[in-house]
Amino acid sequence: MDKENEKLEYKKTTSELKEAVNSISAMLNKHGSGEIYFGVRDDGTPLGLTITEKTMRDISQTVFNHLTPKISPTISEVIIEDKKCIKVSFSGNEVPYFAYGRAFIRVADENRLMSPAELESFYRKKIEKHYIWDSEPSDMTPDKIVTEVLKKYIQSANQVDRINFTFTNKINVLGKLDLLIEGKLKNAAMVYFCGMPFTKIQMAVFASKEKRTFNDIARGSGSVPELIALGENYIKNVIHWRVVFGNSMQREEIPEIPIIALREALMNSFCHRDYTSTQYNEIAIYSNRIEIYNPGTFPEGCSPEDFFTGEKSSIKRNPTLADLMYYVKDIENFGTGLKKISEACTDAGVKVGFRTSNLGFTIIFYRPELYPNREEEQNISIDSNEDPRIASIIEFCREPRTRKEIQEFIGIIDKGYFRRTLLNPLLDSGKLRRTNPDNPNDKRQKYFST
Repeated sequence: MDKENEKLEYKKTTSELKEAVNSISAMLNKHGSGEIYFGVRDDGTPLGLTITEKTMRDISQTVFNHLTPKISPTISEVIIEDKKCIKVSFSGNEVPYFAYGRAFIRVADENRLMSPAELESFYRKKIEKHYIWDSEPSDMTPDKIVTEVLKKYIQSANQVDRINFTFTNKINVLGKLDLLIEGKLKNAAMVYFCGMPFTKIQMAVFASKEKRTFNDIARGSGSVPELIALGENYIKNVIHWRVVFGNSMQREEIPEIPIIALREALMNSFCHRDYTSTQYNEIAIYSNRIEIYNPGTFPEGCSPEDFFTGEKSSIKRNPTLADLMYYVKDIENFGTGLKKISEACTDAGVKVGFRTSNLGFTIIFYRPELYPNREEEQNISIDSNEDPRIASIIEFCREPRTRKEIQEFIGIIDKGYFRRTLLNPLLDSGKLRRTNPDNPNDKRQKYFST
């Protein structure tokens, strides 16, 4: 038999299965294919094996469980010089391949662990080869784009100095932006300016820390900018805001989670999502956290923390769409999105986390403990040193105000939550009084500070 080389390896027994999976990773990453024989010495001398159905199944399951991305190897019994051996043939082009969480590369007849630089090079080549959906032609023609929408886009890009031409006509502008192929819009232009069946966002407010009972649920469809704005407004209307006054009594509203971080997460979720997926982008608001999900897997071998410093270059799933968002300064082209989120949340004292899965990527904002969870809203007492909203309400109510006016002023839309956590404790403590104390249910009731 031939000597071991970069596409061929021998194993004496199946007790060397782990080393064999490492070799499969190495050969796939170097050549895209290879062969491994069990029951053969390193020098090519056949020894033979006792082969059962379990033997073949163990090989198949070990390769399936410990090699990613998954492959479908051909595992067969072969006779070599009257000896029963096992041949495993394999191929794949979804590099890089990981064995037991590590990527190897074949050098002669040995497996070497890949360096971070080699891994990054693999990812860039993979993106160039596979992630081109947004640059392919759609079924839509330019007439589907509203002229005024495109004109406003160009004006916005001009204002931030990221393009140097003005609007003339639709075809000319789309050509300059390189968004046309044989008279059809590229997919990036379709989702950004028009939307498509799967460019939707699903949003919900849950009553507790679990995804069980919800207080509100909504869904929206449209173009990428429309959905980003819709998601941002939905969150802004649900989260808590505290109001502070400066020396001049000028009112300043401060959100519990930095809006810049939330907006960046939403833009990230649409820029890097997999638009071939039938899943929707999602916003899930719980009593203790906010989750923003997109159906686009995080690059294998990378972690969100790798991008916190901004030193790691961006790996864009949709480069043409990213360019469209860059031109109007929605994003930067250098992988700074997660860094901006991390920095804004650190400055605000907000904890941020991430969750990756084989279906998508989730950014998690943990809501500050300043605002109690619904499960913990019993026996709440008022202390203006603990909750800065109290002083703001008292100042606002120097003249009588309705409940709705106070809620709008303080930025809380949930009437029940407002009554339990702020209004009732303020009334109980005597810091607020009713204009009609004899009839607490008076719909014209107003409240004033004492």
